Amino acid sequence: MSLLGEHRAFKRMYQEDKLTLGFAIPTAKMSKYPMMENQLELAQKIEEFGFSALWLRDVTIQNLSVDDNGQLHDMWIYLTYLAARTQEIALGTASAVLSLRHPVRMAKEAMSIDHLFPERLILGVASGDRDKDFIGLGVSKQEAGPIFHENYDILEQLIKKESPTIHSSKGIIDGSDMRIIPKPVSTIPLMPTGFSNQSLEWIAKHGDGWIQYPRGFEQQARLINDYRTLTEQNAPGVFKPFSQTLFIDLSENPDTAPVPIPLGFHVGRNHLIDILHRFQSIGVNHIAFVLYFSMRPPAEVIQELGEEVLPHFPTHTFE
Repeated sequence: MSLLGEHRAFKRMYQEDKLTLGFAIPTAKMSKYPMMENQLELAQKIEEFGFSALWLRDVTIQNLSVDDNGQLHDMWIYLTYLAARTQEIALGTASAVLSLRHPVRMAKEAMSIDHLFPERLILGVASGDRDKDFIGLGVSKQEAGPIFHENYDILEQLIKKESPTIHSSKGIIDGSDMRIIPKPVSTIPLMPTGFSNQSLEWIAKHGDGWIQYPRGFEQQARLINDYRTLTEQNAPGVFKPFSQTLFIDLSENPDTAPVPIPLGFHVGRNHLIDILHRFQSIGVNHIAFVLYFSMRPPAEVIQELGEEVLPHFPTHTFE
């Protein structure tokens, strides 16, 4: 049994063979300049309906040649802003680009969030794939995998061990007379995103769960099966959840049959419920809706999903 079984957000989001739902922020159409109007109000509405999580991306440099620039603000600052104005909904990073952030600084940031807003942070991390961020920060993208690997090891030790001693290219922490404060209230879930330039065996061994991108059902099912096999070999009896995003353009007609769009579907809610049941059946434990291609106002989509879809996949409750 993992210590994460005591983490409140983790328990509310994840149970074996069950699916919960959340949203990526911003809940707005994709644009060259991220639209953040009313995002706090929409995030609060998402929590009021009972969705389990809000997810934030980590984008530093605006790429003027593409429309996808994540969300406007620094990830940690905006996450803190949302945390202070919501009550218990999980706040996930999807994902903090660990190849571009110093692991000691990230440990300090994550521990501070957990101390101020206990047991709400789900720490997704990735090696990064945005060329402009690597260029702007002076880091070789070709070295993203090895950098991620080293930084993950440092971060994992700092947030999970009491007083680790670490000697690395990023610095020295002597556990005999040095440590990061404040200590986290509980074990912070640490989850790789995508493959992060690592092997599936490494991810199954080191992650507390896995965040992935949408795929076809058959391909995703094979990947989840391989992941479950490896996690059971590395940590018998320990549940490591599988999360993914899903891009949706929700039709006003609830009976609209699914039509593929990039990384998701244009679909009516009745068929969306069927799609979500199918994802649940192959082992997906959490789906974050992405509304970048949505043609309807996000408030309408959130309301319809909250009233008509969420009851089929409720956030878990406990004493």
